[in-house]
Amino acid sequence: MLSWDDPIPVKPQHPAPPAPRGAVPADGPSAPEAFRPSPGAASAAPRPVGATPVRGPVPSRHAIALGADDAAIDAQRLHSGTMMSRDSRRVRVEDKRIINAAADVNQLVPFKYKWAWEKYLAGCANHWMPQEINMERDIALWKNPGGLSDDERRLVKRNLGFFVTADSLAANNIVLGTYRHISAPECRQFLLRQAFEEAIHTHAYQYIVESLGLDEGEVFNAYHEVASIRDKDEFLIPFIDTLTNPDFVTGTPQNDQALLRSLIVFACLMEGLFFYVGFVQILALGRQNKMIGAAEQYQYILRDESMHCNFGIDLINTIKLENPHLWTPAFREEIVGLFHRAVDLEYRYAEDTMPRGVLGLNASMFKEYLRFIANRRAQQIGLDPLFPGAENPFPWMSEMLDLKKEQNFFERRVTEYQTGGALSWD
Repeated sequence: MLSWDDPIPVKPQHPAPPAPRGAVPADGPSAPEAFRPSPGAASAAPRPVGATPVRGPVPSRHAIALGADDAAIDAQRLHSGTMMSRDSRRVRVEDKRIINAAADVNQLVPFKYKWAWEKYLAGCANHWMPQEINMERDIALWKNPGGLSDDERRLVKRNLGFFVTADSLAANNIVLGTYRHISAPECRQFLLRQAFEEAIHTHAYQYIVESLGLDEGEVFNAYHEVASIRDKDEFLIPFIDTLTNPDFVTGTPQNDQALLRSLIVFACLMEGLFFYVGFVQILALGRQNKMIGAAEQYQYILRDESMHCNFGIDLINTIKLENPHLWTPAFREEIVGLFHRAVDLEYRYAEDTMPRGVLGLNASMFKEYLRFIANRRAQQIGLDPLFPGAENPFPWMSEMLDLKKEQNFFERRVTEYQTGGALSWD
């Protein structure tokens, strides 16, 4: 059994009467439960990933420019939902919500979502950097013509071909999209840490590619040139485009569902499913004393991604708890369809990366594993199991989540750390 934390339990609440736009939310939702949007309804036209958002729950730079008076600043903040009034500026816990809050997003305390703050602290405690890991044995093995089989080399290159860009997609989605739509400062704090960790993961994959002397053009362009990788990324892009569109704002049932849909795709299907074939493959190499430096880095990345997945699931469940009108039968049916599509895409990737059996693994084993993972993710957000009876063929994966960084790092090597006083700022 995998050792992920249990998600926050979700208990549906009865909806409250609709509140006017900008008013302090009550405990219930802001739209009638009878609302039934059409599945997959688009909320705004797609745009290129990476464009800079110009709207969000923060005051515009023009409104707070030097010389603007306090009244103008307060009016802009009230309009954007970042404060309530000059007479009630102090944040109350009951005013905080994951989305569409009227409380000031700049005030971290008083805490309402302590689980988010605790996950932020846990992420900080898990800090690591790729350069801390010795790649000498990996380099020697890769350069040895008989060190790895052709199937093992294909597996490594296909694996890196997906991962070198996957965490950049995740980071763009956080920084340019998710962050500006989440109105709980505790959750924003974790998202900042998560974005940094995505940068570390991208750095780690680049460090492996560079260490092994791989063809960078081949590896970094795999998400354009290899169909099984391209198809996974193209599945994700529309959900990134929704949140990063500068014209997209929450506050309506349709757009709130679009946000929730994108959060489910990234927490449950990207970080919670698309990464796991690759994790199993590289960690299986490490278990056979091959590519141990790369396997160690993947082990730390797996630990980080497990925490990202847990946070995302808690975020999803809390949004559902605060906005039960969003969790309609039609919406749930749409999410189930996305789960099935993701399982199919990841299984196709498993077949492509290992067309023949290797490392005691084969693609059919991954079909069972992906169904097991999909069941777990579905249950964590309140859906029924999608593949009843699916079991975990890789129980050893749970051991990988229990890695103790301090023991592992210092048993293997001595690392020189620079202190702030030793750095040159010239």
